[in-house]
Amino acid sequence: MFEHSTKIRVRYGETDQMGYMYYGNYAEFYEVGRVEMLRSMGLTYSGMEASGIMMPVIELNCKYYKPALYDEEITVKVIMKEMPRIKIHFIYELYNEKQELINLGETSLVFINMTTKRPCIAPQDFRDKLKPFFE
Repeated sequence: MFEHSTKIRVRYGETDQMGYMYYGNYAEFYEVGRVEMLRSMGLTYSGMEASGIMMPVIELNCKYYKPALYDEEITVKVIMKEMPRIKIHFIYELYNEKQELINLGETSLVFINMTTKRPCIAPQDFRDKLKPFFE
């Protein structure tokens, strides 16, 4: 299993009139957490795309427990429980400054060969970097 956390502050433009983060912005927080998790392993989306692989989201689930509030620092914890093959699955736990779980999400992405436009196995270097976490 691999876990990574990053912090993001809720900006004014991400909130509604009540000062709550707009529900659609949670997916953007998931993406930031996912990108930073990959970066922590020395991987980037741009590097994957340069090697001919893209990773579109094919599924998104989201459950709200408490609102993320304007100017609050949110901890986005990203969890991978399984070694990816053709698909990669992420779990997201969002915590407020009081360390209360406020949101739980999941996404599944698929590795796509940009030339053939067909699903493919995760790149070997990607799997090599993750392997120690799943042994």
